[in-house]
Amino acid sequence: MKNRNLKVEHIGIAVNDLNQAIDTYETLLNTQCYRVEEVVHQKTKTAFFKTQNTKIELIEAMEQDSVIANYIQQKGEGIHHIAFEVEDINLEMERLSKEGFQLLYKEAQQGADQKLVNFIHPKEANSVLIELCQSL
Repeated sequence: MKNRNLKVEHIGIAVNDLNQAIDTYETLLNTQCYRVEEVVHQKTKTAFFKTQNTKIELIEAMEQDSVIANYIQQKGEGIHHIAFEVEDINLEMERLSKEGFQLLYKEAQQGADQKLVNFIHPKEANSVLIELCQSL
């Protein structure tokens, strides 16, 4: 069964300084950041911007042992992931697992911006980290 309503929900960008990046993107996108929140279990702080067709998520590490801190240390600031909105994350996880994709979590987790999330390992998608997200 294919999920016919997949769309890019947001693009995640890893940043060193969230406040500086918020200023940059408010100017660049000519819009205000609409949400800043901490995702404690991922040790990150995020900020969201709405554009006409998608959203931009800025992600800052809250601790040096977080995935985002590791990412920035290895690759520098930049695009971290592309998130696709799914109608039923559990069905989509089951479908992708059957197709051979490696998911990072056995179960969907609470993510930022009132979403359930899971990720497909980058080695499975041409070195791009893919996030699946479902609105709560």
